[in-house]
This record gives sequence, C-alpha cells and structure tokens, in this order.
Amino acid sequence: MTMWGTEGGVRRAALFLPIAVTAALLLTGPVQSEPNAGTDAFAPVEEYARKVEEFTRNAPDLNKKIEDGTRTIDDLTDVPKARNEIEQLRAVVADLLGRVSDNGELTRLGAKALDHARGKLKTLEQDTRFKPEERQFLARNWQELVGQTERAADDLEKARQEFSELLKMLQTREDFIDELMQIKRAAEATKVIRQLTSELRDASAKLKTLIGGIKPPGV
Repeated sequence: MTMWGTEGGVRRAALFLPIAVTAALLLTGPVQSEPNAGTDAFAPVEEYARKVEEFTRNAPDLNKKIEDGTRTIDDLTDVPKARNEIEQLRAVVADLLGRVSDNGELTRLGAKALDHARGKLKTLEQDTRFKPEERQFLARNWQELVGQTERAADDLEKARQEFSELLKMLQTREDFIDELMQIKRAAEATKVIRQLTSELRDASAKLKTLIGGIKPPGV
C-alpha cells in the first residue's frame, strides 16, 4: 500500500503534481528575471546621463565659437581697420606709379641695356685682340643682340605705358573700390552670423532634449 492508501489516492497525487510544479515555476520565475528588469529600469536614466555628459563636453566648443565669431565680426566692422586697407592700396599704387611713370626708373632700363649693347659693338670694331674672323663672329652676335635689345626695350616701353595708365585709372576709382571692399567685409560678417545661428540652433535642439528628460516619464 502507498502512502496515499488507495488507488484513488494515487490518482489524486497525479493531479496534484502538475499543480505543485507550476507553483514552483511561478515562485522561481521572477527571481531569475530580476537582474534584467533592474537594468531596463535604469536604461532611461543612463541615457539621460550620457546626453548630459555630451552637452557638458561640447559646451566649451560652442562657447569658443561664439567668442571667435564675436571677435571676427568686430574686426570686419572695424571702420578704422577698413580704412587702413584702402590706405595700403593707395600706398602700393603710388609706389608703383612712381616707378613706371614717364620719368621713373623703368623708362631708363631699356635705354641702359641698349646703350650697353651698342657700346660693346662699337668697342669691338676697334678691338685688336681678336683675329678678323673672330672679331667678325663676335660683331655679328652683338649686332643681333642690339636688334633684340631694341625690340625688348620697345615692348617694355609699351607695357610700361599701359600699366601706368591703368594705375592712374585705379587711383581715380579708389572710392568705389573702397565701397566694394566694405561690401565684401559685410558679406563675410553675415556668413559668420549665419554659422553662429546654425550652431546655436543645434545646441538648442540638444538642450530641449535634456530639459524634456528632467521630468519622470508619464509625469
């Protein structure tokens, strides 16, 4: 005889066994899943902390961009500095014009080179150090050089005159050039402003995410 006594007792034990197993599974189930449940519960907090760290890390870069942008705009809108640029242009033009003017040093270069070639040719004709065929060979080369120097001097003179006229024209348009340069500086300042605007909007989007995560979910 079993501990349950009769055949009916055996049947009752068979019915009871699944219930007992089920109860044991129910009791042990939550204990096994508890670590994962805890990790999932803290996931939003960890994600929020990561975003806070990211914002804190990027904040100095944004601050530097604002500082650099402010300095750049100050420079671009600095009137005395802008005037200094046109003054530098005037000085460069005046210096060049002094060199290429009708009585400038450039007008003497071609003549100086031509006088030298002609003088060598004349001296060679009276030079007795060389044999006749050598003197003839050298004279022929110097004659060729005289012709080349004449053409080069003419080209230089034409280029000098053209450049001189252009410089004079530039001098008469300095005020207009000054305005063009100021427009360019203002356009650069606008680009800086737009870039700063983009940086601030990007930072604002991240900041809204941080502020939205301050409240617990569902509150």
